[in-house]
Amino acid sequence: MKGTNLGEFQELVLLTIGILYPEAYGVGIKEEILAKTGRKVTLSTVHAALNRLEKKGLVESHFGETTQIRGGKRKRYFKMTAYGLKTLEEARAQREELWKAIPQQVLQMKTSY
Repeated sequence: MKGTNLGEFQELVLLTIGILYPEAYGVGIKEEILAKTGRKVTLSTVHAALNRLEKKGLVESHFGETTQIRGGKRKRYFKMTAYGLKTLEEARAQREELWKAIPQQVLQMKTSY
C-alpha cells in the first residue's frame, strides 16, 4: 500500500465521499464539491483523485446496477474505508495542532486585511 499522506484535493474528495455516503460517485462528488466549496473541478480530476485514494486503500468502489437513464451504463460508487477515516482523523488532528501553535499576535492580524 502506498503512503497515506493526503493532498488537499484528495482530502476534499475523501470528505465528500463521507458526506454522500452511500451514494458517492464521480458526478455526485464533483457537484457536491462545487456546492460546498464553490470550487469548479473536472470529472477527470475527480476520477484521478478517486483512483489514487483507492490505490492507497482509503476508499473502496463497486458498480451499481445498469439503468435506462444512463443508457445501460453502471455508476461506480465509492465508500471510505476504516483506514480512510483514520487517515482523515489524523490529518484533522495535525491541522488543529498547527492552528493551536499559531501565536495570538498572528491571529489578531486578521483585522488588518
